Amino acid sequence: MNALITKIESGSLAEELELVAGDKILKINGKSPLDIIDLSFLLADEEIELLIEHSDGNKEIIAFEKDFDEELGAEFESAVFNGVRQCKNHCVFCFVDMIAPNLRKTLYIKDDDYRLSFLFGNFITLTNLTEKDFKRIKNYHLSPLFVSIHTMNPDLRAKMLRTPLAAKIQTQLDNLERAGAQYHTQIVLCRDLNDDLELNYTISELLKRRPYVLSLAIVPVGVTKYRKDKFPLKQFDKKSAEKVISQVETFQKKIRAETGKTFIYLGDEFYFLAEKEFPPLEFYDDFPQIENGIGMTRNFIEEIGNLELEIYKNIKIKIDVVSGTSFAKILKKMTKNMPNVRVLPVENKFFGNKVNVSGLLTGGDIINELKNASGDRDLILIPATALKSGEEIFLDDISLEKMRKIFNPAKIIPIHDGFEFKKALKGEM
Repeated sequence: MNALITKIESGSLAEELELVAGDKILKINGKSPLDIIDLSFLLADEEIELLIEHSDGNKEIIAFEKDFDEELGAEFESAVFNGVRQCKNHCVFCFVDMIAPNLRKTLYIKDDDYRLSFLFGNFITLTNLTEKDFKRIKNYHLSPLFVSIHTMNPDLRAKMLRTPLAAKIQTQLDNLERAGAQYHTQIVLCRDLNDDLELNYTISELLKRRPYVLSLAIVPVGVTKYRKDKFPLKQFDKKSAEKVISQVETFQKKIRAETGKTFIYLGDEFYFLAEKEFPPLEFYDDFPQIENGIGMTRNFIEEIGNLELEIYKNIKIKIDVVSGTSFAKILKKMTKNMPNVRVLPVENKFFGNKVNVSGLLTGGDIINELKNASGDRDLILIPATALKSGEEIFLDDISLEKMRKIFNPAKIIPIHDGFEFKKALKGEM
């Protein structure tokens, strides 16, 4: 159980105390912090005594006084110091189980940790929460959390998550609400399994739990070519996606009429599959689950705005825009009057062509598509979501640096949003 420091902020309290990367915080005022939540609460006192272990193994006690709201100014190797609580379920749709073998180890970690849910918006199933956990959620006011529901039918949930603990979803949500926590929810929708009447039931049950339930996201199940699970999973096609949209719209219209909020949001992939227009901007309210991919396309479209201006039509340099096959259709439509801009849809051969979102593109597939595309280019725009958060490396461990060397002298820029896309087109990045 160690709070390992990896970085010290310049001018911070930590720097003043002469802490350095490699130091470990063992105790704060005699208590061992379990995570950065503990650490934050323990450091709220004005009189602090730190027990530090230096990288050479020597230990030191540092006592000091600080302002009540003064932060330490240190970054840590992990947000949790006693290890990530991993998922013990065996969900029939688990994406981690469908990842290719021999990738970096962190990709195979299936976390089910309520602390990461609070800190970073990771979804949890609630199947491993103890009475002590619920008490801590209450005492530390850990809200909102993000909960994977999938279905409110106890027997079906136990079947889908492959654990009898999943059947206790009603009790688990009751405990969460008694702890004072609000929560966002999601459903991974599987065709002919938890859709149709089961979906109606789940939505109805969650609506009863407002205002504790803040939002509901419904995303279609994804399957890669590496899935070995024998449990039959059916993906959605155009017709079945249209049915889901129509079914959910009935609830959405009723809720918006009553509350002015949509509450239920469909994953972008449903609209791509059904070849339907995306809902208007106001339909997504304040984008409560955009980190879950909900509304990213509509948000991007709004950020891009009007590309019909002369400044975009008269771009002199040649630009290749890399995208997943779904979003490429949107980009092509937006750039149709820009002769020097070419959109390159990249088929996901690494995970399988049924996986068509930009965030799961690999460096290898992008490189191959760029090599196969004839002609010169001065600038290459790639989706930043395909890179590991905070690092310039793709899922298949190919680095952005390697890609840049291959296509030198063309400049390669990762694009995070529509605003950056427009700036890149104008040569401002």
